[in-house]
Amino acid sequence: MPGPHVTAVIVAYNRAGLLAEALDALRDQTVRPDRVIVVDNASTDGSDEVAADRLELWGDAGRLIPLTENTGGAGGFAVGIAAALLPDSDGKNSDWIWVMDDDTVPDPTALQSALNEYREFCKHGRDSVAVMGSRVEWIDGSQHPMNTPKQKFGATAAEIKRADAAGVVAIRSISFVSAFLRVSRVRQLGLPIADYFLWNDDFEYTARLAKGARAIFLPGSLVTHKTAKRGSSDSDPGERFYFEVRNKLWLFRFSQALYLWEKLAYFAASLRRWARTLKASSQREVLLRCLVRGVRDAALTRPRDNAEVLLTAGVPDDVMRVILRGAEA
Repeated sequence: MPGPHVTAVIVAYNRAGLLAEALDALRDQTVRPDRVIVVDNASTDGSDEVAADRLELWGDAGRLIPLTENTGGAGGFAVGIAAALLPDSDGKNSDWIWVMDDDTVPDPTALQSALNEYREFCKHGRDSVAVMGSRVEWIDGSQHPMNTPKQKFGATAAEIKRADAAGVVAIRSISFVSAFLRVSRVRQLGLPIADYFLWNDDFEYTARLAKGARAIFLPGSLVTHKTAKRGSSDSDPGERFYFEVRNKLWLFRFSQALYLWEKLAYFAASLRRWARTLKASSQREVLLRCLVRGVRDAALTRPRDNAEVLLTAGVPDDVMRVILRGAEA
């Protein structure tokens, strides 16, 4: 019996060398994805050429979407996930979408191990898995603090027992560094919010998919996140702090991803985190300005529709039709 149909989606921006590594690693998987889609966010370093070269090896199972504007991680993943909802060249629809950044290099058994752990989890109860996430390590082999999820806050004893029996961890959300998204759930709940640009788009989206379903962390599915430094997202973010503040407050105001009690808990945690970031920063004045702007814009605006955000970005017509419909291909 064939396994689930998996489409891998990589969003690329100006990391041509790492993108080549990531695509080579997908080619070398012991269980290969059925299709690979690369969304290039208007790179200027030849990333689109690297992607085109590597994707030739995939034939009809490879697709490059070169955007004309940098839409950020949020826009890139919205486009890539929308493209993954379309049937492949054989008319087959995907069961899972495996999303990752261009600086993410999967271990050769990353996909095979993910599918094995998923099957093991399903042996212990109903298959209600909406999101799965890989173990993410830095280049020195230690767990990457930026992408290591905590056990689901408020998980029941039954949830913990079932996860333990399968050797996985019950979680609430996961980063897009290496996440598996169930297509049926994506069709039901729509795409990531492109207007987030960067930061918290993955938190909002995976929490949205997992609400009322299951999300699991897969310790046997290993990828290496080749960031310049091994740091958490608390590390001095500079001007990007604006997106952390605005997007998190947008999430609390408008998103249906969290229950009310979760919003209150995450809001309190965010305030503590922002205070830590400000205290440790060498750019405190910059962060304070970003904080003020983020609070102001979150109070006065709301995320625009994906179609409006992506209208001038060069999205192919077939993909834009999916975006206009929200998710249903």
